[in-house]
Amino acid sequence: GRFEPLTAEAVDDGWPRTEEEVTLRTETRAERPRRVITRNASPDLGFDRSINPFRGCEHGCIYCFARPTHAYLGLSRRGYKVAPIAIGTNTDPYQPIERDLGVMRGILEVLQEFRHPVGIVTKGVLIERDIGLLAEMAADGLAKVGISVTTLDPELSRRMEPRVPAPARRLKVIERLAAAGIPVRLMASPIIPGLTDHEIERLVQAGAEAGARAASMITLRLPLEVGPLFRDWLETHMPD
Repeated sequence: GRFEPLTAEAVDDGWPRTEEEVTLRTETRAERPRRVITRNASPDLGFDRSINPFRGCEHGCIYCFARPTHAYLGLSRRGYKVAPIAIGTNTDPYQPIERDLGVMRGILEVLQEFRHPVGIVTKGVLIERDIGLLAEMAADGLAKVGISVTTLDPELSRRMEPRVPAPARRLKVIERLAAAGIPVRLMASPIIPGLTDHEIERLVQAGAEAGARAASMITLRLPLEVGPLFRDWLETHMPD
């Protein structure tokens, strides 16, 4: 990381390595942020505040534009005025570690208690755990959900987003959220030229059939260290 005092680099010593030896294990540690709510003034975003239950993400998506921001913690300000809080714009609130820690669940309970509106973005199926709570909030106009589906091709999905649930499984999440009365949209993002752009119509159709009320998309963004990482990934998996 750009802000870390130490770095680690793998060195080829000539010995073959098995897949088990090179698999990275998830490392977790507790942190105490100075503020919970992060502000932004970006003109191309539809929200001005967000909450990140976690710093970093287990999904390992090679295209993740938020990767550079995992290197630091945001700040908030005083004089708070209510407006929808976005959750999941930087790190997925329903990544696997949430099953053990329940951070996102606790945040939702606080937001419900204070009747605070929230918009959630996720690729994780663990959101189904909170359908009851979200349905209650949605009934009061306090909750909306976006499910990110990058591609309908399971093989391509596995290569790009190795720890993310399969595309068909994410469509099932849309179906279950919609059945509970929770407003849900299909988020076809990122749109990657030459890899996923030809799927836009099929993605939107699949989302509509699952019960999504709306759809949106974001084109591929490659800031800072994401560019070289994505280029290396292309050379390895899609050299053509």
